[in-house]
Amino acid sequence: MNPLKQLQTFGQSVWLDFIRRSMLHDGTLETFIRQDGVSGMTSNPSIFEQAIAQSNDYTEAIAALAGQGKSPDAIYQTLTVEDVRQAADIFTGVYRESERRDGYVSLEVDPRLAYDTTGTVEDARRLWAALDRPNVMIKVPATREGLPAIRGLLTEGINVNVTLLFSVERYRAVAEAYIAALETRLARGLPLENVASVASFFVSRIDTLVDALLARHPCAEAGALKGRIAVASAKAAYAVYQEMFHGERFRALEAHGARPQRLLWASTSTKNPAYSDVKYIEALIGPETVTTIPLKTLAAYRDHGRPAERLTSGIAEAQAALARLAELQIDLQAAMQQLEEEGVQKFIHAFTGLMHTLEEAAARA
Repeated sequence: MNPLKQLQTFGQSVWLDFIRRSMLHDGTLETFIRQDGVSGMTSNPSIFEQAIAQSNDYTEAIAALAGQGKSPDAIYQTLTVEDVRQAADIFTGVYRESERRDGYVSLEVDPRLAYDTTGTVEDARRLWAALDRPNVMIKVPATREGLPAIRGLLTEGINVNVTLLFSVERYRAVAEAYIAALETRLARGLPLENVASVASFFVSRIDTLVDALLARHPCAEAGALKGRIAVASAKAAYAVYQEMFHGERFRALEAHGARPQRLLWASTSTKNPAYSDVKYIEALIGPETVTTIPLKTLAAYRDHGRPAERLTSGIAEAQAALARLAELQIDLQAAMQQLEEEGVQKFIHAFTGLMHTLEEAAARA
């Protein structure tokens, strides 16, 4: 069996971390669904920057919108909403067959609003209304300012993909926001079964940063932790997931139709060529999770993936690695805050670059 499809047997869903207009028209996405068991799709400003700036898929649409006098920002909003809506329509069968567990496509709020709670809520509401599909999720960064926005949007019944999660502590706060939102809906007599959310925990970037800190550490033993902290952090987050979504508090919500906010493994492409190109897929296979995979890593796993449940094993080793990191006086929390800030800036940079690209294309048109 295709190794990607085998992941389903371990309770893990595969979502594609990529979108481009041509794949929505030429049958490519349907092939991924049929061949690889892909059951969802995520996007972000960087993905759309690559799709729009590095292909001809959007040339005619940009020219038409520019001819209508649309601003670069309005052109971007129109193009991305159209793509995500069409992708959601393609995933409608998956959405129904999975009984609303999968089949979601995500679109991110304006990354410039990452530290603006009110602005995030307003933009998310606008995107939700524009997309007008039950199987979409609005991506909201897990910044401190994002937390109240996440809770408020979920309370309103807007599906949320919480993004840019790096620390276990922040993940706990995100899970708490989800549960609290459902409790508020229940108290108001609102349905719970149609509210969907995932918490996107970014993996490979953790090793990229922490490995660099370990390389500069004066202790010779520090090198033994290289390439271990990202997976250890993910396993620690999964332990929190099990605690919060398999306890009495959430069972009370499940009785009214609520579903867990699954952990989604993001940033799964390997950045260090010394590591396996499927390292962050292999190590985090486990029940009630989602793995988002970019095209190159998807092809690699299809070719030489070795599916086996590994997320629920090696917990003691993961805890020991995190404890040893603390003993070496490497502040993991500070490192995760740095990654969050860098992640926000990366998306803002991509968004800004795309605005320039659209401005130039509109001028030519």
